[in-house]
Amino acid sequence: MKNKIIPKNKEIVMRDDDFIVSKTDATGRLTYCNRIFIEFSGYSEQDLLGQQHNIIRHPDMPRSVFNLLWQTIKSGEEFFGYVKNMSKEGSFYWVIANVTPSYKSSTGEKIIGYFSVRRKPDPAKLKIIESIYQDMLAAEQRAGTRDAIFAGTKILTDIIEPTGKDYREFILSI
Repeated sequence: MKNKIIPKNKEIVMRDDDFIVSKTDATGRLTYCNRIFIEFSGYSEQDLLGQQHNIIRHPDMPRSVFNLLWQTIKSGEEFFGYVKNMSKEGSFYWVIANVTPSYKSSTGEKIIGYFSVRRKPDPAKLKIIESIYQDMLAAEQRAGTRDAIFAGTKILTDIIEPTGKDYREFILSI
């Protein structure tokens, strides 16, 4: 479905009190989507459940951001980040995402999936992120498929390192 979608330069802006919620299995396949997720994605619940969460990935998103997301959550840590998503009809919407691992038991022995809550990002902070992501995406495209993630990550690292913060601290401090 998603590969045939042509991105449009039409933004859908989240409402201040909206929360997009989803759950996935350990491989990223959707197991739950709330009504706000369904509304913004433009897909039906039946279209979404069982699909990879990246069904809503916008091509403007750097691959290196998703690489960082997966490294973080697979290690058992929570991830915060800005994400540009694409609806079924090609419009886009920005979110600030918090993704956390779900465990088999309360002892935290095995990750069985992930829980994500997204909300409307602050427009002023989004301007900063958009600029960073444009630079990361350009670096990825110049580097080619094999070296894309390294190139995008280097751009992000070069921005964050001088602040003395780690990625999470940087994102939360913007």
